[in-house]
Formats: sequence, C-alpha cells, structure tokens
Amino acid sequence: RSAAAKHKFLESHDAVTLVSLLKLSPVSVYLLVHISGWSLKHKSKFSKSSAVIMFGQSYELRDHGEKENFRRSFASVLWLTYRRGFPQLAGGSLTTDSGWGCVLRTGQMLLAQGLIRHQVPPGCTRCVGYHAVKDDLDLLAICPAAAAERGLDAKEGPNKFGRHLSLDSLMDRPKEAHLRRVVSWFADSPTAPFGIHKLVELGKSSGKKAGDWYGPSIVAHILRKAVAASADLPDLVVYVAQDCTVYLEDVKRLCERPLSQPWKAVIILVPVRLGGQDLNPSYVTCVKKLLSLQCCIGIIGGKPKHSLFFIGFQDDHVLYLDPHYCQPAVDVTRENFPLESFHCKYPRKMSFCRMDPSCTIGFYAKGQKDFEALRTDVNQALSISAETYPMFIFAEGSSQEEEQGGTHVFQNNIAYIQRKTERRRVDTCNSMDEFVLL
Repeated sequence: RSAAAKHKFLESHDAVTLVSLLKLSPVSVYLLVHISGWSLKHKSKFSKSSAVIMFGQSYELRDHGEKENFRRSFASVLWLTYRRGFPQLAGGSLTTDSGWGCVLRTGQMLLAQGLIRHQVPPGCTRCVGYHAVKDDLDLLAICPAAAAERGLDAKEGPNKFGRHLSLDSLMDRPKEAHLRRVVSWFADSPTAPFGIHKLVELGKSSGKKAGDWYGPSIVAHILRKAVAASADLPDLVVYVAQDCTVYLEDVKRLCERPLSQPWKAVIILVPVRLGGQDLNPSYVTCVKKLLSLQCCIGIIGGKPKHSLFFIGFQDDHVLYLDPHYCQPAVDVTRENFPLESFHCKYPRKMSFCRMDPSCTIGFYAKGQKDFEALRTDVNQALSISAETYPMFIFAEGSSQEEEQGGTHVFQNNIAYIQRKTERRRVDTCNSMDEFVLL
C-alpha cells in the first residue's frame, strides 16, 4: 500500500481490531500503543476494603451509593487526550500530537480541573457512564416527574434513548453551558486559548517546537503564560514555584488588586523531583497526603516514558487519567458538540513505585482566605516528609527571578537554606529533569 493508504487504514481501526486483523506480535502491540497513540483499554481492579481518595474526596466502594458516586465523579473529570485531524501546527505539517504531546495533554487536564473549580458551579460537571445512563432510563419509566427535572422527556419514553442516550441529555442545560465553555478553551484549534496550538506556540520561548518532548516543569511555565495571555480569565493567575519554593510575596503581588478589591484566584504549580532515577519511597506518604487535600487539583506526572495525570489513590496505587488514546479532533464551534470523548469512564491505577520522580503538583485557591488555608493544609501534609527533605516549602519574600534587577533576595527560611546545600537544585524554567516521553 502507499503511505497515505496505510495511514488511512490505521486511522480507521482501533488497537484491538488491528491486533486481531494483523496478528501483531507483542513488540508491534507495544509500538502501536506507546508510539502511535492507540490505547488498549483495560479496567483496573479496586478493593472494596479500603477507600478511594480523589481530589480530596473519600469513597468507600463497599457502599453501593458511594461506589456510584465515585464512578460519576471520575467520569466528570475532563479527559484530554491525543487528537488527530486538527489544523496544522505552526512550523510544520503535523496534524496530530500522537507520540509526543502527552505532557501537554496532562498539563491541559490539570489546568482544566482548576478552571472547573474556578468557573463551573458545583455539581455541573456530573457526566455519566453506562451505569448512570441505565439509572436515568429506569427513572424515566418509573417517575416521569423526577426524570423531567433531569431534562428527560417522559412522553418520548426510553425507546428513543436506549443505550445511545446522550451524555448531554442528562445534564442541566444552563449549567452545561459552563462546562462546554471550559471544554472549548482546550479545543484543537489555533484560536483556543489553551489548545495544543497555543501551548506549542508558547513553548517556543523555552526552545520547544511541535514534535519535541516537553517536561512537566516547562509545561507549568507554558500554562502560566497561557492563562496570563487569556482575556477570558481576568480574575485568575498562575504561579509557578521556583527552586521548590513558593514565595509568599510573589503570590501576593500576583493576586492583589487595586483599591482593596478581593484577591484574584490562583493556581499554584510546584515542579519537583522526588528522587534520582527512581521515586524515593519516603515521599509516597507525602504525595498521598497532598492528593487527599481538596485544594489539590492533580499532578502532572507519569511513569518513565509515559506521562499521566494523577488525581487520587487507593492504598499503594495512584489513580490516573491517561492521554495516550488518539481520538479525532472535535469541532467545538458546532452547536451542542459531543462531550463524550472528553470524559473517561474507566478508572485506572498503578503502583506508586512506578512513578517517575519528575512531576508538577497543582493547587487552587479562590482568594486570599483560601490561599491561607491552602498554605496551612499543605504545610501540614509536607511535614510528613521532614525526615528526608521537604518536597517544597513556603517562604517569605520574593524569588531572585521576581526581584527587579535581581539585587535582593529574601532567604530567611532555614529549611530553604538547608535544602539548597543538601539537595540538587531544580531549575524550573529550563529543567534538565524532563521526561523522555513517547
């Protein structure tokens, strides 16, 4: 076949079908999944004897009601994956990010979680998988009045919807508009403020271009620039920690507004390295504590050569969303564009020991009061790692990069001074601690 015909054939089949049709070897399957962007979907097994923690909420899976709440909460998280068939990226002919854009996608997912907290009223993101669809069909048949409250038409009956009941039809229409607006900001279009085109453009100042590998610290700075450049979010800023330190004066300068107006909301991004070649096991308890906080909006992380978005845990396994699934680009300019491909209904987990030590941790605070609470809660969680070195710290004053002229730096936090002499510096602007990613 010609190259074009081969490409068309591959794009028209999923990985499972290709494995069957082509009788692929294990090596070929690995290449398809990890390089070409196909995903062999699988389900992780979850224990009913211990709670699942996700975005600061605890779910006891032995309780049927909480189990369903967990399913729906997981399905409500925005899932941003590889896409294909979008307009060409600047500086080349690429129309897909498959094989190289996974850290940008995990970064998008973390930012999306922050924007959901910031923009969408509580309860509006409750999207559904099959179990919820079935529940709503039952409700339609049993109680038309309750079904009507969910936007279902009892007169048309369940036969109209069947197994193809749209996710959109189960959401409150006015509230759904908030979610669609956030999704549209991540569209694979040159005009989307947080789409792949914009992120690649902003990465040029860090020496990156489409097709390159991006590390979690560089993506943190790209997200900061993207939010700063967006006219849609005048009341939100992104702060990126320097040298594993959150400088309070820098945060205050970013968030304060004139005339005693309330603080802007802030997303705090902290690039860290939790070990040498492998994750230092002594940090696992601290990572769990951070994921247990409601102010935590996830971690841009992964395992070696494979970026993932960490959102929770159960026992010694971290819960994640995987961007390595190549889907067709969605035209978000269409009225009522489909939302299904932006949600994943199959939770996955992996052992903490498989984590790559390079990651970026995200937090969200609505205002000054929330930031002070965030600082208290995070400091308490960080105290768990005091026997090694703190993962990161809060310090008074400003970083050298923020001081005009760089002539004065506050370094009056003894933990910071100790760590600078005992621990390798993490340069978050031009990090050498990047993933080598597929």
